[in-house]
Parts: sequence; structure tokens; C-alpha cells
Amino acid sequence: MTALLILPLLVPFALPALARRALERLAPVTALWAITASAVALAGCSLSALGAFFLTGLLKLPFFAALGELVRPLHTASDGFVLPLAALSIGGLAVCAWTLVRSVLRQARAFRAARTEAGRGPAAGDLCVVDSPCPDAYALPGRPHRIVVTTGMLRSLDGAEREALFAHERAHNRGGHHFFLAAAELAAHCHPALRRVRGVVRLTVERAADEAAASAVGDRRLTARAIARAALAGQGEGAERPAFVSGAASGPVPQRVQALLAAPRGRRRAGAWVAVLLAGCAGLSCVASATGMIDFHHRVEVAQGEADR
Repeated sequence: MTALLILPLLVPFALPALARRALERLAPVTALWAITASAVALAGCSLSALGAFFLTGLLKLPFFAALGELVRPLHTASDGFVLPLAALSIGGLAVCAWTLVRSVLRQARAFRAARTEAGRGPAAGDLCVVDSPCPDAYALPGRPHRIVVTTGMLRSLDGAEREALFAHERAHNRGGHHFFLAAAELAAHCHPALRRVRGVVRLTVERAADEAAASAVGDRRLTARAIARAALAGQGEGAERPAFVSGAASGPVPQRVQALLAAPRGRRRAGAWVAVLLAGCAGLSCVASATGMIDFHHRVEVAQGEADR
């Protein structure tokens, strides 16, 4: 059981490299789904493994063994190995819970502030203009979705570039990109290796919106220019926003501009292998976690006298 449950804690370390390769080889929307789904699956499996180690350690203690109605000792590896691992699991779960709660509270405050700011400005359809000299633009989820842009950003772009910028932000809301960013943020608090995946997901979200904007305006060079100018104008500006709120100037802008200006290249075969590897990592972790949990449940039943060895 112990060896199986250690596997879900090790597999996530392979995901950051695979996620970067997926972004290079797959279409942005496909890569976004594949990377985010893998991160969420690996995060859930790692939490399950930590929980199993935690429960195993508790049931080794006489008080909790009595609460669990164990009539026999719980059969596991040596206590010198299981108990320290259980203690580490308790610490890991506590850190995950603490950082997650802090992040949720901080981002909830930032989201309320952003919605309040958007409500102060005049709206034209889904477009909300905020009177501020700081160049900024972002897609604000909620009911209704909003495209928030400051007067400083509007002055920084010409008419065609503004249309490309608005198309980019509308693509964020239309694609539900805030859900992917929120999922990546949650996964990052479940395993330290998944923190590096969070940045890849954000870049993938921006690449997907870039491609959608380029298709909407029919000009990749115009879209690249609008993104570059928006990033230069908004450098170091703008209020703090929640991690699940997307903006045109987010992420490594030079890499995004280069991707828009480069001619699309066919890499279907290599991309398929990356997708298979991502699915394989998630599947391996899920199988190991599920098998380990089933084995743990059986051992508890044996200790309770409800099943044979």
C-alpha cells in the first residue's frame, strides 16, 4: 500500500516539463484542456495519498484504533516508517489548507474590489470604461461578464488595436478561461510541483485568447502589435487582480507575440505523443491512488475483523 500511495506524490514532478511541451506542440485550446485536467487529477490524487497516510498513522495510535473499532493491529509497513510519513502528511495537509484559505480570501477581496471598480464606470454592452490614467485591460467574469478597460489604455492604442484588444478579452470570457485559471490555482496549493504548472496554464490561456482575437480581427500582425503595445503601456501599472482574471498584457508577452507572428507549423504527431504522456501521468496517478485506497480500506476491514486477510 505504501509504495502505491507514494507514486501519486512523485508523478506531479513530471508535469511542468510535459505542460511546457504540450503548449509548444498542441493547439492552445487543446493544450489548455489537457494541462488543466492533468493538474487537477494529479492534485486530487496527491491529496488522497496524503489523507491515506494520515489515517494510517492515526489508526496506529491506541485511542484512534479504539474509535475505529479495530480488534486487530492495522497491518502496514514498520511503524518507524509509517508514523513519520503520517506526521509529514499531517504537515503537508495543514500547509495546503492554510495557503488555500488565505488565497481564497485574498482573491475574493480582490474580485469584489474589481467588480466595484467596474460598476463605477460607464458601460456599453459588455465593455466597461474606468476613468484612470493607468493603462489596464482585463476580462472580468461574473454575471454579466465584463471587459474592463481604463481610459489610459484606450489612449495608448489606435482604433484597430482597440478592437483586437477587446476581441482578446472577449475570448477570455467566452472560453471560460477563469475556470481554468482557478483550477490551476487550486491545484498549485495541493502539491509544490504544480505551482510551476500554474504559470504554464496562464500562458496557455493567453495564447488561446490571442489566437481567437487574431481569427476575429483577421490579422495576426495587428493582434501581435496590439498585445505588445498594451503590455508596454501597462508595464508596472494596474491594481492587484484575482489569479483567475485574465488580461491582454499578462504572461510572457514576447513569447506570445512571437507565436502570433510565426507561421503555424504542423506538429500533430509530436503533439499526440505529448497528450498521451499527459493522460498517462494522470491515469497512472489515479490508478495508483485508487488501488492504494482500496488496499487501505481492505486492511482496515481486516483489522476490524470484518474481512479475511
